[in-house]
Amino acid sequence: MPSGVEQQQAQIAELARRIGQLASADRMTVVVAESLTAGRISQALGAAPDSSTWFGGGVIAYQPFTTYRLLGVQPGPVVSAECAEQMAKGVLESVGADASVAVTGVGGPGAEEGQPAGTVFISVGTRCGVRSFSYRFSGSPETVIALTTIRALTHLKNVLLD
Repeated sequence: MPSGVEQQQAQIAELARRIGQLASADRMTVVVAESLTAGRISQALGAAPDSSTWFGGGVIAYQPFTTYRLLGVQPGPVVSAECAEQMAKGVLESVGADASVAVTGVGGPGAEEGQPAGTVFISVGTRCGVRSFSYRFSGSPETVIALTTIRALTHLKNVLLD
């Protein structure tokens, strides 16, 4: 029987595969902006079949100054829905893509910016607008990152289905 980690990895791979199918069918380019996940979402999308035809890449903005400079996020708290929204818009506009997903949050083990460990903000964007979601996951930093990756890919898939 597969472990919890193996099940999460399989779920991530399946979500990335489905995103690729949807993006390819609609000839869309998908991009990402990641802080908390430090490239995990990009890694999953890049490993999906035919990713070079629909995955435009991403920005890993792990420190606030990178988020401000590369993604056009206004200086201030980076663990917020507003930051995630600005990240999603910034990467979408800078690449000229059709859809984006952005994540920011606190993996733990301690709090940051007054937000407890497990606080996560995810935004998905298209040329029509941006939607945001917030979560409070429990568990180790690795668990928080895995759950964030799964939820971010799920929201991206759902945007592509719309």
